[in-house]
Amino acid sequence: MIFAVWIPLLMPLLAVPAARRLAESLPPRPAAWLLTGCAALLAGCTTAALGLLATAGALRLPPVAALEHLSLPLLGDDPAVSVPAAGVALGLLAACGCAVAYRTARHRGELRAARRGTAAHPVSGDLCVLPDAAPDAYALPGGPGRSGRVVVTAGMLRALSPAEREALFAHERAHLAGRDHLFLLTVALAAACHPLLRSLRAPLAFALERWADESAASRVGDRRLTARAIGRAALAARPDAPAPYRPRTVLAATAGPVPRRVAALLTPDPEPHTPALRTGFRGRRLIAAALLTCVTFSAASALDAAADLHQTVEVAQGETTGH
Repeated sequence: MIFAVWIPLLMPLLAVPAARRLAESLPPRPAAWLLTGCAALLAGCTTAALGLLATAGALRLPPVAALEHLSLPLLGDDPAVSVPAAGVALGLLAACGCAVAYRTARHRGELRAARRGTAAHPVSGDLCVLPDAAPDAYALPGGPGRSGRVVVTAGMLRALSPAEREALFAHERAHLAGRDHLFLLTVALAAACHPLLRSLRAPLAFALERWADESAASRVGDRRLTARAIGRAALAARPDAPAPYRPRTVLAATAGPVPRRVAALLTPDPEPHTPALRTGFRGRRLIAAALLTCVTFSAASALDAAADLHQTVEVAQGETTGH
């Protein structure tokens, strides 16, 4: 077990670059699901591996072995390695648990604060207008039993024409319909379990913005108008001005590499066309196969380590009960 259990901890070194590369060659919607699913699976395998390491080392401790009626010589593994590794794994598990709890609480707190802060401002349907002069717009998810809102500042309304405003509102409504904040929250929680998974957030944010761009273009029926609205909104936005009430897991309308988003909207095919992003069908299949192998191998190694530990414990318990 001591060898197989390390594989889920190391596999993100290969899986994360493969997921990023594959996402670049996919349409926005499947790319977002791919990145989020990979992050969740790899984080789950990492957590399982740390739990197995901590359990295997704990069983080597005489008080625990006596409590479980285990024969220490039959447990295998060198206690000089397994016990310290268990201590490190337990510390990492505690750190992961605290980070996940903190980020979840912060996410909920920011959403509550944003809902309270925007509740005092004029609302028309699902549109909330803030009096701030700094141009900004974002989709604020709703709470239990409450629908979400499109939050826009007066500065952003002044920067766009009426037709461009409708395209921007359609973009933000697409974020609400897709519940995109949950994708970002999932990756943020996964990154708390393994630091390498943090690098999936940027491509995920881009995929979600492109998904919303395409939804907006389909809704208003004009890709060029949508591209112009996104571009003008980005030019009007002030990076140094703090967004009013916007939670961290809520994307701004001007997030991500806007020139790439505008270029994609100005092409008839929504998939990427730049030479750096274009991947042939054969290359895409190879990358997908490599990614699937990485994720499958990680999960299989965790299951194999768990089965091996279970079998070892049964042998050690059978020896003690036999005597």
